[in-house]
Formats: sequence, structure tokens, C-alpha cells
Amino acid sequence: MSAGHAAVKAAAKRLNETTGMEAKTIHRLLEIDPATGRFNRHEANPLSCGLLVIDETSMVDVPLMHSLLRAVPNHAGLILVGDVDQLPSVGPGTVLHDLIHSGVVPVMRLTEVFRQAANSRIIINAHRIRRGQMPDVRRAERDSDFHFVERDEPEKIAAMLVKLVKERIPQRFGFDPIRDVQVLCPMNRGSLGVRELNTALQNVLNPVRAGEPMVERFGWRFRMRDKVIQTENDYDKDVFNGDIGTIERIDPVEHEVTIRFDERRVKYDFGELDEVSLAYAVTIHKSQGSEFPAVVIPIATQHYMLLQRNLIYTGITRGKKLVVLIGQKKAMAIAVRNDRPQRRYSGLLACLRAP
Repeated sequence: MSAGHAAVKAAAKRLNETTGMEAKTIHRLLEIDPATGRFNRHEANPLSCGLLVIDETSMVDVPLMHSLLRAVPNHAGLILVGDVDQLPSVGPGTVLHDLIHSGVVPVMRLTEVFRQAANSRIIINAHRIRRGQMPDVRRAERDSDFHFVERDEPEKIAAMLVKLVKERIPQRFGFDPIRDVQVLCPMNRGSLGVRELNTALQNVLNPVRAGEPMVERFGWRFRMRDKVIQTENDYDKDVFNGDIGTIERIDPVEHEVTIRFDERRVKYDFGELDEVSLAYAVTIHKSQGSEFPAVVIPIATQHYMLLQRNLIYTGITRGKKLVVLIGQKKAMAIAVRNDRPQRRYSGLLACLRAP
């Protein structure tokens, strides 16, 4: 089973394909009631299983883990799988970290890099960052899966990022600039933030076409074929925070927008468009648990407040086939050195260690 909603729906799908067994998000497993947001599985109606495996456990917060454990029958085993070096859950607590450091549960760390992955500079540099070392940013071979493009001024970083996504990456690697390439930003605001880059990328990747309907709501101009992201859970529509889709239809008469999420088409009234935003660029936090064929990450000292090792590590490990960092080596060095993420006080670790 996978934690969370959007990103882990994709993870659940991958688990299904890999194992041949059904995989669900934790919310689906616990049978959430859309009307109340409560779970129908608990001590009085436990899960029917002998062994439960939870993937992406770093994304599980304290309340969700509490609900999950309430529903696990006493005779069942529980295996938690996750990367403790990634960003913690959006919700409260650091469940995986606290369980590992409590000393009360058996822990196994996977440290071997298998031969087929040993030549991947994405994996090599992810391990370097995790150990507090600078990634290898020397000029790479053309077919390398990891590149660092050095630029100092924010305007030049933004201009080169747009050129990379629109032209250079599709031409050299064959990736579709909208479907395959995902820009991941440390923060929302600023010239290298999500909002500014979304506007710039929309204008070059999906420019206005004469005669096509558009709709402007809540600070965004939505066009046909736009890449968009759901920004809150909508149990009635069965779409969740972090789901990425494509606008297929804009009906100015019925005041409706149709968005395609995987194989599903979901209709939104114009007044409901506060639930979505453009997704050519998203924050690294929003990307947690997802994978993309190609990832582009701007990194600059204007992101100073969020330049942390686990943030950059999480962003880099979202790329399956290609990762391109563009920006300042100084900013990268700040992030790699900063292994002091904001502390969280849930009381879980103390409870686990209590006699």
C-alpha cells in the first residue's frame, strides 16, 4: 500500500505492475468516507490481511499512521518501506524517522547500488548529496542522465530553463516538453518560483491559439492542453492534492472545464477552478512520491530559506531518466551543507522510547 493521494496513486500503479498484486493508497485501503473524511476501517472493522506492506512511508504523517495502525489486526505483520532522507510528510510529525531512531522496531537499510544503476549519475549524485558531499557537476557526456548548467543571475537562470524545456531537452533526448519534462522549484514565490515559471512556460509551450476558448479565474489563465495540478482533496470528484492532468475542453456556454487525469475525465465548473493551478512547474514538496522521465530544477540563493539537503535530494530523485540542475554552485553548496531541517515536535519518539 502507498501513502497519501496523488503521487502515491502512481506508486500504487507501479507496485501493481511490478508485483502483479493489487496496490492501493492508504486512504482507499481504509475506505475513506467522502462525506465525512473518516475511515470505515478501524478496531471494530479491521483489515483482512496477514501481512501489510506500506511503501513511501516517509510521506505518512502521525494522524494517518494512527488510523492505519488502528485498522491492522493484531495477528498481522507490518512492513514499512521508505526513504528517511527525503522530505518529511506534509502533515505533522516524522513518523518514519522516529520509528527508525526509537530502537524499538527492527530496521534494515538498503545500501548496495546494483550494477545496472551504478553508471547512473542521478543515483551516484543522489548518494553524494545524502552523505553531505557536493554532486559531481563537471561537464558531463552528452548522453549522461545528470547535468548542471551554471548561471548566476536569476534572469539568466529563468531564460535558460525555458530554453532547456522547450528546445534543448526535447531535441537531444526526445522528451515531450509538456508530458515528460517536469520543472521542480524549491518555492512558490520569486522570479524562479512556481508562479513566474508557470506563466513563462505556458506562453512558450502552449501559446494562445486564435479562436480557442480560454478562462481566467483565481489568478490563472487556463487554455486547452494546459498541464494542471489539483491543489486540494476533492472526495466527490475523486481527485486529490497533487494529481496532475491536462485540460481537454473549455465550454464557455456551460461554464465548464474538462480535465483528463490518466484515463478519467473530470468536469469543473468555472467557480471550482480555485482547486487547480498550472503545473508546468510545481514545488519539490508537491512532487514528493512522484517520478518523471525528466526533471529540471532551478537553484539559486534567492531560495535561501528552503535550501536544505533533503529538499535537493528529494528533487533529484524524482527524475527517472534525466535530471538537469540550473543555477548557482554557491546555492547548491548551501543546500548540501544544510542538514538541519526544521524540527517537528509530535511526541511520537518519546512515546516509543517510554518504558
